[in-house]
Amino acid sequence: MERGVYRGAHLYSLTPMIRIKLDLGTLEEWPSNRLPGFTERLLALLPGLHGHGCSFHEPGGFVRRLEEGTWLGHVAEHIALELQTLAGSRVTRGKTRSVKGEAGVYNVMYAYREEQTALVAGRLALQLVDSLLPSELQGIRGLDRIYKDEDEPAFRGSFDLNAALKALRYVHRRTALGPTTLSLVQEAERRGIPVLRLDEQSLVQLGTGRHQKRIRASITSMTSQIATDAAGDKDLTKSLLADAGLPVPKGDVVRRADDAVRAAERIGYPVVVKPLDGNHGRGVSIDLTTADEVTRAFEEASQHSRRVIVEKYFKGRDHRILVVNGELVAVAERVPAHVTGDGERSISALVDEVNKDPRRGDGHEKVMTRIKINDHVLGILAKAGMDAGSVPALGQVVYLCDTANLSTGGTAIDRTDDIHPDNALIARRAARAIGLDVAGIDFIAPDIARSVRETGGGIIEVNAAPGFRMHLQPSEGRARNVARPVMDMLFPRGAATRIPILAITGTNGKSTTSRMVGHILRAHGLNVGLTSTTGIYVNGDRIVEADASGPWSARVVLRDPTVDVAVLETARGGILREGLGFSECDIGLVTNVQPDHLGLKGIETIEDLAWVKSVVVEAVHRNGTSILNADDRMCVSMRRRAGGRIGYFSLRGGADMPDFLREHIDAGGFAVVREPGAVDGGEIVIHDDGDSIHLMRAAEIPATLDGLAEFNVQNALGAAAMAYAQGVPVNVIRMALSTYTTSFEHSPGRLNVFDGHGFRVILDYAHNPAGLQALGNLILKMKPRHRRIIGMINIPGDRRDDDMREMGALATRYFDEIIFREDPARRGRKPGEIIGLLVEGALAAGFPEQKITRILNEDQAAGVCLRMAQPGDLVVLTPTDVEGMWQQVLDFRAHPAGSFDVEIERGGQAGTEQAETWRKSA
Repeated sequence: MERGVYRGAHLYSLTPMIRIKLDLGTLEEWPSNRLPGFTERLLALLPGLHGHGCSFHEPGGFVRRLEEGTWLGHVAEHIALELQTLAGSRVTRGKTRSVKGEAGVYNVMYAYREEQTALVAGRLALQLVDSLLPSELQGIRGLDRIYKDEDEPAFRGSFDLNAALKALRYVHRRTALGPTTLSLVQEAERRGIPVLRLDEQSLVQLGTGRHQKRIRASITSMTSQIATDAAGDKDLTKSLLADAGLPVPKGDVVRRADDAVRAAERIGYPVVVKPLDGNHGRGVSIDLTTADEVTRAFEEASQHSRRVIVEKYFKGRDHRILVVNGELVAVAERVPAHVTGDGERSISALVDEVNKDPRRGDGHEKVMTRIKINDHVLGILAKAGMDAGSVPALGQVVYLCDTANLSTGGTAIDRTDDIHPDNALIARRAARAIGLDVAGIDFIAPDIARSVRETGGGIIEVNAAPGFRMHLQPSEGRARNVARPVMDMLFPRGAATRIPILAITGTNGKSTTSRMVGHILRAHGLNVGLTSTTGIYVNGDRIVEADASGPWSARVVLRDPTVDVAVLETARGGILREGLGFSECDIGLVTNVQPDHLGLKGIETIEDLAWVKSVVVEAVHRNGTSILNADDRMCVSMRRRAGGRIGYFSLRGGADMPDFLREHIDAGGFAVVREPGAVDGGEIVIHDDGDSIHLMRAAEIPATLDGLAEFNVQNALGAAAMAYAQGVPVNVIRMALSTYTTSFEHSPGRLNVFDGHGFRVILDYAHNPAGLQALGNLILKMKPRHRRIIGMINIPGDRRDDDMREMGALATRYFDEIIFREDPARRGRKPGEIIGLLVEGALAAGFPEQKITRILNEDQAAGVCLRMAQPGDLVVLTPTDVEGMWQQVLDFRAHPAGSFDVEIERGGQAGTEQAETWRKSA
């Protein structure tokens, strides 16, 4: 059993999903219809499964599948979805697919909103299925690989649904977004604004790169810290509002109980006592009429703040007015937690009855909060001469809290359409006086439909980060989408919300193509965020040194507030592990699909590999562009699945142009083609909408080494196509490519040339047969210019044996001397095993054994190559540690030429013995 968490587009969907690879074992022979009573007991436990449509797309569809017979992985998928819904995270999409070549093994996939909740749901789903099986079929291994918590009782012993749901709901409450943040996230998603969660609480990024905004509940990127601090200081708030001519109660700030009593007597009873900087109604006591009450209230308030405010009590109903960007958007009347007597049951029993309302839950998980009888409630009851056991008369309303906060069990009634214009103006001016972009005005009025200037009342508090729950889902009245005006404020109509994402994948060439694209876009004046196998770069500066071609690296770039455009090299491993680091991209490009990484993670054929690579172009949005290598049949086959408009690049212009490409161009399609030329590697031409634009000669691009490096001509075609599709002017593309070299600074590990030792050194990351063949074709063109070609060759240890033999055989076509080495990480291979297979391939190709040197260590192998070299030789190094080997080349100091001339010329076994001597000295 294994799990995967897909956070972006992936192999199975463009939406986030959990994947559990499940081996049914003997249960493959036991679909649901062969298990007596299984379906009935499952539906009794989870009746909500009746509503699952499954492949029938209508309620009852999944039940039909159960009755007809479906496999237990599919059953676990639906249970995981239903458990998430019961926990408060409604999701509906899932799929279960058999794993090719592995009988009884399935990928169980289901959607999620909260990652931790979904993982727990997946584990519990499998436990539930197991519990319903006959005892002789029970037993499941590997659950801790999905989610591990050794202290959780629900994960141990016999399965108990109530305990499972309790554990699941606890995880959901701990990690789920609150109602305010969730409403804003959902509004952003409706508008197609990217959402990135930045922590396990409520910090969320909306948009990407330089267009991003952040929220934490209703605090936004536009919220002033000064205004927030002012709202948190209730005395300062009153002072600012009073100075603005707004109605506020008189009051004093005190630090001692006797000062509180004196302040109350000076202000005049009744009074309110509350913490100076409290929230959620904690420590607030209202309608106090005696010194004793004030003293007790002070003691309670002082538990929440060292300073306490005593102010005049405004009589009237409690309202929350929400002001966003200076405009009133919602009004709710808040009613304190209460029960209504029936003349028979006690207050405690009435509270239990009220809490049965399915709209009530713990904390903010539901529309309303359960009422709890605590010391504060008992104090309120005592003040009324009652206790929890008292039986109120029929129709008698008993209030259980001084304040009307929803967090203490209060309810809300929408009054947005009722507010008097004077009261609305007061609220708007109050938000401006404090300086808040999103403000919750606590407003007391006997009748909100009448002006408080006539009835009395006014503002008692202004709150930063006001909750939206009372407006989104009032207990009575019309729900208000208060997230909409917040989103309108953050992203006004027509404002950009995302930076362009240009994603490049393929077997070979993706690093160079990505760097070429980044170079062009920087020449266009853009701040480029680039991910690649050598690190993450922002505006040319490397901010992370690592193999950064996966989804985590993509998210680093998308979170950077300085980035104008993202250029993301996207490797196979990250796609398989957790999908893409984004949900959609503007331009996707596939360089080629070659037989590399086969036999790993279920990818057995080149068609499987193409399926993986195609995820990038499937993620292109409808207004974007998918760019495919027209010379690669696997790339061309992606055109039916690719998003946006289709573009191609090709080395095969003129008479060699494929028929489908010519038809595409003749129909006004987009393509960048190398047209043939007698010299200089041909001419690069952009075809679009019936026009043909001559970009430049291939030889004018330094990275092509005068047009000889055909693989870099191809990379330049792809890069030019991406830049053109992104709207970069042709003259900028031309200028940028004409300055793109294969220097180590421009393209580390990709055709880096050094001529400082009297012989030429090429450093290139040709790590698979296709890559070596492309490099080898260049070497053959360069061979007449050099006396001898020396090559250091390696292949990663996770490749197939046949791939290693092929690599060894290919090397014999291009090199006069071959030094085979091994990766520092052999990926499960024994020392010498990789070299043995490489040598086997070379010998089978007829290469002389005396021209082969075997050296395990990379640095030592490079040292031998460099010491073998004589003036006029070409040394080709294919490194794993690109930077370390380049430094080794720079630091190399050659021996006097005569010390090895004779041995090299003589060749044979002596040459091998001399190489061994050099290996030891290296």
